[in-house]
Amino acid sequence: MKRLPTVFLVLFIAACSPPYEVAQLACADNNDGLVLPDGFCAVVVIDTLGRARHMAIRDNGDLFVVLRTPSEEGGIAALRDTTGDGVADVTVWIGDAGGGGIHLRGDYLYVATDTLIVRYPMAAGELLPTGEAETVVSGFARQRSHALKPFEFDDAGSMYVNVGAPSNACQDPSRTPGVVGQDPCPLLGDYAGVWSFDADRTGQTMMDDGYRFASGIRNGVANAWHPEVGKLFVVQHGRDDLHRLWQDRFTEEQNNELPAEELFVVEDGSDFGWPYCYWDHFKGQKLLNPEYGGDGVTTGRCEGIGVPIYGFPAHWAPNDMVFYLADQFPARYRGGAFVAFHGSWNREPVQKGYQVTFLPMDGETPIGEHESFADGFAGPDSVKTSSMARARPTGLAVGPDGSLYVADSRSGRIWRIIYTG
Repeated sequence: MKRLPTVFLVLFIAACSPPYEVAQLACADNNDGLVLPDGFCAVVVIDTLGRARHMAIRDNGDLFVVLRTPSEEGGIAALRDTTGDGVADVTVWIGDAGGGGIHLRGDYLYVATDTLIVRYPMAAGELLPTGEAETVVSGFARQRSHALKPFEFDDAGSMYVNVGAPSNACQDPSRTPGVVGQDPCPLLGDYAGVWSFDADRTGQTMMDDGYRFASGIRNGVANAWHPEVGKLFVVQHGRDDLHRLWQDRFTEEQNNELPAEELFVVEDGSDFGWPYCYWDHFKGQKLLNPEYGGDGVTTGRCEGIGVPIYGFPAHWAPNDMVFYLADQFPARYRGGAFVAFHGSWNREPVQKGYQVTFLPMDGETPIGEHESFADGFAGPDSVKTSSMARARPTGLAVGPDGSLYVADSRSGRIWRIIYTG
């Protein structure tokens, strides 16, 4: 992609204000391989950005994308379309660290690495920060797994941060056949939940300033604040390896289909039961994990533990969620949840997921079953390993005109899905 000289670029991107007429957008041939409902089409915003994760979008359409692994140019890509065709023709880079979790709030761009949440001062109409990054929260422990720190803001000045558990089911050693879980699980003190912080104060630390808002969530990478409901929603990555670790209690088929990826309404003091419990969406029950004596039938200590409002299929790996509160799409989509599923790696013989799913909702209540909204990311052939997938959806954002943006974590392709009718 052609880049302007830096001096002229700063002036140019501050002055341009892209148009938003849907009719001008350059829909890709055959929707670039995506399978969409009738009346929708996909624009390829950019094709090879890098290992994209989450996105934030301004009212003028400027798009900010955080990469899981920073490129040589930076960790956050700032994109602008100056011609109105939907394709980003200006790209500038911010910072040198990657991560997951990015939001615009007031005059700041907030970004999460694995151990920090920082914010950059931003001026209206500019893609580049006006100053250096300020640390909002530090002190998150380094983790070998489930290290992303996606976060959300409420309307009262609080920030909610996912702190995933660096574990499958609190075994020691981890993921070892027949090993019972630690009881009580020591990870629940600093992991496996949602912590809240002051959204506007810098210099906070996890230990001194964090408040454990909710517990028992293995890894809630897909989270969203619903401004009309006034609550936090999280989709959890469920545990793995029921059959591989406990072959005398679970079949390979059960390993493929259990447990559900759970959608929670998260409130102060919520406990959703990890690592002791999992949700069987076929039975509609919280059941005891085998590490704690479960056999696929026993409820035990999971009686009365917080339950999800919905269970998505197992091992689809929910990586982002947005509520659709815009008006471009048909009315049936308003108020519903879009979830980006990164795709499984541990099903036999074929992997599943790799799609953006829509769940119709009325307020905080699902009013139907989930449905595929955007598919075809993995490609035309069966995916036997995750590395075979062409693309893996991982980030979502709703644009000011109601378009739905989808980011891919393999090459960094970004699509903008629009409704043309």
